[in-house]
Amino acid sequence: MESTSDKVSNPRVPLSEVVADCVKRWFRDTLKEAKAGDINMQVLVGQMYYSGYGVPRDAQKGRIWLTKASRTRSSVWKVSDKHPGYNASDSDSDELKDDS
Repeated sequence: MESTSDKVSNPRVPLSEVVADCVKRWFRDTLKEAKAGDINMQVLVGQMYYSGYGVPRDAQKGRIWLTKASRTRSSVWKVSDKHPGYNASDSDSDELKDDS
């Protein structure tokens, strides 16, 4: 059985705060990798800025990161409006199928 002193030293943290902290750390880690040149992480940082996921929403910064990534990977703009984590390869041809 827990004593009163155990409850004071180990207060419960709301799940929403835990998740928010994890998302912020995910953004920081992703930004570090993006700055190191990882194209996939550059796309993810752009998506995170666009959606405000783990960072205050900033479309201009999102465009900067997606532009940087698009210099190497042409499909980047297909995912610019998607949620963080969505990825499309250069061979992604769903749009072409829809147009037929």
